[in-house]
Amino acid sequence: MPSLQVITLGCSKNTVDTEHLLFQVQDSYELVPEEEARPRVDVLLINTCGFIGDAKEQSIQTILAAVERKKEGKVGRLLVFGCLSERYKEDLPSLIPEVDGWFGARELRPLVEALGCAYRPDNEHHRVLTQGNRPYAFFKISEGCNRRCSYCAIPLIRGPHRSVPMEMLVREAEDLAARGIRELVIIAQDTTYYGLDLYGHRALADLLRKLSAVEGIEWLRIHYSYPADFPEDVLEEMAHNPKVCRYMDIPLQHVSDRVLEKMHRHVDGRWTRELIRRMREKVPGVALRTTLIVGHPGEGEKEFAELMDFVRESRFQRMGAFTYSEEEGTYGARNYRDSISGRTKQKRLDSLMEIQRGISLAYNQSRIGTETRVLVDDFADGMLVCRSEFESPEVDGEILVKYTAESFDGVEPYSLVGEFLRVRITSADEYDLTAEVI
Repeated sequence: MPSLQVITLGCSKNTVDTEHLLFQVQDSYELVPEEEARPRVDVLLINTCGFIGDAKEQSIQTILAAVERKKEGKVGRLLVFGCLSERYKEDLPSLIPEVDGWFGARELRPLVEALGCAYRPDNEHHRVLTQGNRPYAFFKISEGCNRRCSYCAIPLIRGPHRSVPMEMLVREAEDLAARGIRELVIIAQDTTYYGLDLYGHRALADLLRKLSAVEGIEWLRIHYSYPADFPEDVLEEMAHNPKVCRYMDIPLQHVSDRVLEKMHRHVDGRWTRELIRRMREKVPGVALRTTLIVGHPGEGEKEFAELMDFVRESRFQRMGAFTYSEEEGTYGARNYRDSISGRTKQKRLDSLMEIQRGISLAYNQSRIGTETRVLVDDFADGMLVCRSEFESPEVDGEILVKYTAESFDGVEPYSLVGEFLRVRITSADEYDLTAEVI
């Protein structure tokens, strides 16, 4: 068979796209893992990101490096797909003519056919897992977005919101469970919008109940929730369904009324604070993760000070932030002036994350001495790498448990991957925790 390798850049949604693609073509190609260095591959695919400036730069550099490999005879055909090529497919072919084919983020069937394979709609719920022996999988429940946030290019790239039917998602979950997946990390451009187009109402809570019934799936974790019109039946499910992790990723972006209005977020600061209060009231102990943007047009010193105070008072267990990037084609690029200097943006970002480091450390230290249930993700350097329901894979910290044959009655450490353990937290830093098995 000819060899095929895929390099996947960007977010976990791209990872899912790659895995669906690989299942469609696996009977015709020898699949080479991304991390494997081969002297030559017959076909190299690059799944690109085109969200913000840094991601676009990484995608371009990866393509150019692959072009050099092709010139050296180390790559046969070079094909590029995903968000970058969707966004710039009119310009890229003439700029980098060495690429043999460009395909957008919504062109899986043409890409499969360009690889000489017949696209099989009946296999759309199947995937080739690329995360190794990890017991979790990212689980994309919809595509596209109907929101029109002023800074965001995703609707331009991925198109309008389209939910995946529940029956197809249940089949995918059953297939993943049969291959040892214990946790589904639910993702989309906006998970709380799920179902409006198919069922006439926000149906995420209904989907959670159906996925909970899949034998072998023990944890369901929700990412990328939009605050406006938040479906609060999801909170009821989280509070009472033991398979739904008490964890919510909800990118709030800002708290200043002025900035939120310019962002077109359809909420204000008061609504945002009240939503957080209700989440913590209805789901005691919930871990909240958010993402914030600094330096958006309209953010003066007053607005940034309000954001700093908001982070101090809200005490998010997890938080990420990034600086505003003006993206062509967006409302913000057409209508606002990006007048805040890069140096000021970075200074604000550093100040915000310094506050969060202290909050994260205090939260982790408050857990010392507590007992919790963890899922074993990996074994490395003598330690079992684990997470509780309060840590999401690849974005949050880990709980490290020292392995000894005595502690586990001689059970081999790698056989523990995918198992649940009961542990006691013994120490913590601002990111990771250590624990002992009970």
